[in-house]
Amino acid sequence: MTGKVTMAAATAGHAEGGTTLNAFDNALLAAGIGNINLIKVSSILPPEVPVIDLPKIKLGALVPTAYAAMTSETPGEIIAAAVGYAVPDDPAKNGVIMEYHGVASRAEAERQIHLMLDEAFRVRGETIKEKRVVAVEHTTQRIGCALAAITLLGDEDLV
Repeated sequence: MTGKVTMAAATAGHAEGGTTLNAFDNALLAAGIGNINLIKVSSILPPEVPVIDLPKIKLGALVPTAYAAMTSETPGEIIAAAVGYAVPDDPAKNGVIMEYHGVASRAEAERQIHLMLDEAFRVRGETIKEKRVVAVEHTTQRIGCALAAITLLGDEDLV
């Protein structure tokens, strides 16, 4: 597991599967994080941690991750998942990560994340310096999953 978080990466994927667990696994694979162990964490981005494109992560690594996933077994149902982060003007202070999943469009998922990030910073009395949302939607054929995640990584997690 990461000793010190030195970077974060946002990603999203969607897929079908033979079961809800297989759909989730296939969405993880589509997002590029299917061969690591996710440790679900709450939604704080450590101070001065850049969010980068998803790097190659060691197989089986234990990776703290904030994620949202939505599965559906209703053919034709549109599902979405999104994650977003915002960082404050003061680099010594932490950022915030928010997650959303639901029977919704990608646009609605993105809208919800923006609202949640804005509220989180308003409550903290902080000004947002940077904000980004990653979202995906999936139209269910048989059993589908939409997943979005932000991984918290250290140098030792990378290939």
